[in-house]
Amino acid sequence: MQSAFSSTLFLTILLAIGLVFFLRAASKDRTTIVDVQSPLPPLEVLNGISSWLEKRGWKKNGGNVEEKLLLFNGSVASSTFLAIFLSCLGGLGSACLGLVLIQLYPFLGWWPLLLAAIGAPLAGLIYRRKSEREESLELKLLSSELSKVSILRIKAHRDELIAIQLELSESLELSSENSLLSSPI
Repeated sequence: MQSAFSSTLFLTILLAIGLVFFLRAASKDRTTIVDVQSPLPPLEVLNGISSWLEKRGWKKNGGNVEEKLLLFNGSVASSTFLAIFLSCLGGLGSACLGLVLIQLYPFLGWWPLLLAAIGAPLAGLIYRRKSEREESLELKLLSSELSKVSILRIKAHRDELIAIQLELSESLELSSENSLLSSPI
């Protein structure tokens, strides 16, 4: 019977390790660089992207004229649903660990169940702290301002690049070599 509880303890610890890796993945930086082309003039494309970003809450943070670079900053909020979900997972996992410890070490009494009170808020707090951060977005013009074709290099979070592709690809006639919608990560 003791070996069954030991293996259950091992599996419960593996679940806790899985939760830790899920927390790391949920708050991982996914900054990506993509080159985008448009047959429209560069100023029209830059103005279109800039106004769209400002409507979404991004703030201009200057740039560099010599390098043809525009910088934007924005705050990324964490998902309340995911924070609650991770808190529930952390609480359930901690309660399971507590129950296994009670079975393995009965002399501990009910004290291991207090792990649920620690695990529940801890998972949500760790996720919130790591996922709320300042993001930056860089627009660099690779073609000349006078050319009829625009080539831009955009460095931003992958989700923002997908939003640009979904919402601006038709109006600004944006295209890139590889679609972010079909990439695996």
